[in-house]
Amino acid sequence: MDELTGYSIEGLRALYRRNEVSPREVVHACIEHIETHDRTIGAFLETVPERAMRRAAELERSGYADRPLFGVPVAVKDNICTRGIPTTAASRILDGYHPPYDATAVARLEEAGAVIIGKTNLDEFAMGSSTENSAFRVTANPWNTRYAPGGSSGGSAAAVAAGMVPVALGSDTGGSIRQPAAFCGVAGLKGTYGRVSRYGLIAFASSLDQIGPIAREVKDCAAVMQVIAGHDPRDATSIAGPPPDFSGEIESGARGLRIAIPAALGTWEMDDAVRRSTERIIREVRTAGAEMHEIELPGMETSIACYYILATAEASSNLARYDGVRYGFRAPAGTLIDQYERTRGEGFGEEVKRRILLGTYVLSAGYYDAYYAKAQQVRAVITDGYRRIFEKHDLVLLPASPTPAFRLGERIADPIAMYLSDIFTTPANIAGLPAISVPVDCCPDGLPIGLQLIAGAGREATLLRGARAVEVIAGFRERYPAGPYSIS
Repeated sequence: MDELTGYSIEGLRALYRRNEVSPREVVHACIEHIETHDRTIGAFLETVPERAMRRAAELERSGYADRPLFGVPVAVKDNICTRGIPTTAASRILDGYHPPYDATAVARLEEAGAVIIGKTNLDEFAMGSSTENSAFRVTANPWNTRYAPGGSSGGSAAAVAAGMVPVALGSDTGGSIRQPAAFCGVAGLKGTYGRVSRYGLIAFASSLDQIGPIAREVKDCAAVMQVIAGHDPRDATSIAGPPPDFSGEIESGARGLRIAIPAALGTWEMDDAVRRSTERIIREVRTAGAEMHEIELPGMETSIACYYILATAEASSNLARYDGVRYGFRAPAGTLIDQYERTRGEGFGEEVKRRILLGTYVLSAGYYDAYYAKAQQVRAVITDGYRRIFEKHDLVLLPASPTPAFRLGERIADPIAMYLSDIFTTPANIAGLPAISVPVDCCPDGLPIGLQLIAGAGREATLLRGARAVEVIAGFRERYPAGPYSIS
């Protein structure tokens, strides 16, 4: 990657303080890098180079201020509203939609001095695990463009991995930040449910959706989370009060941490390279002074079924608003009912229609109690199980995904196989817990492997401490300094 596009947030801040580089130079380098490489990767749906350069010039005129993200280029997943910049959720039904307002997370980024570079690709309405369900383009994994970047935040993860931006926002409903971060060899963080305002996030499943950062380093994730977290009166589910200091103990290391590991790890279906990497990191974290305890994780056999019942039910309700009347795509029709049917039939992609149908089914009379009500009961059991785990442990450590990145097209015709790629990530969303994926290794094919850490509700500072310790122990950046082979 180009020299200026490879800096961390901390590195950029140091350059700006010493007047060694200007925001316009950094933004211009990112724009050039995107123009050169995104024809191959397909990370972006929209870039705003002129707007970004104007913003960088404004920052220069104001002079360096101790704003935490001063002059930092940021990409935003295209299901997060940006005033005046198209926001489509990668769906034809929202093609051409320009929100009249910024999401709270976006507004807070800009208040902190960030520069929005563009909007990244995703699975339509964040429904997918490969970023192949976008209505507009397929995104490729920068490490090997024949492979998927994961999803649904695949565009954001690919943009960061390819050095196009140092950080990007994603959204996570069942693993959609952590799984693509693992596939692309970057770090991806979601906070406790309600830690980041969902105001301006186009809803998929409201009780599960969360906005979070994707970056090359854990410390950058912490820096961005510090900016975007906090109470928002426009989101009734946001956590009251100021957020904690996410970076206060980030360099405290692994010694003394009480880490739970799954007793069934050796019996789970997963790629051999993922298993070996996970076992190696467990050994090395134990050597670094952490207390490791084997436990039974709640809900590993039921979480996928529970998640896809709850998520599709909420999607069925949330996506009812796209009817061709108020905004977005409208199909020509002779009657109102025809308009509804044609607009939704032509505007939504196959995966979105599949999930709406599933959700409508589980909410329907005669099936509500058998499916939706039962899933809510399972959710309560999973949540209580994790609550009890975190009474005695600081963290849970497990893989982020059972496999490294799979080939583009490999699972698109098999929805069940695609859904199972989220088997390790959905429990944290069901229970509303903070979780992070950290790159730890590469498999023999040269594709990254990510490890996941989960913490108790409200314990992001401990989560980031553990993640930083794993990052240092694994030494992924030192072992693979060139990053993605197709970009280096």
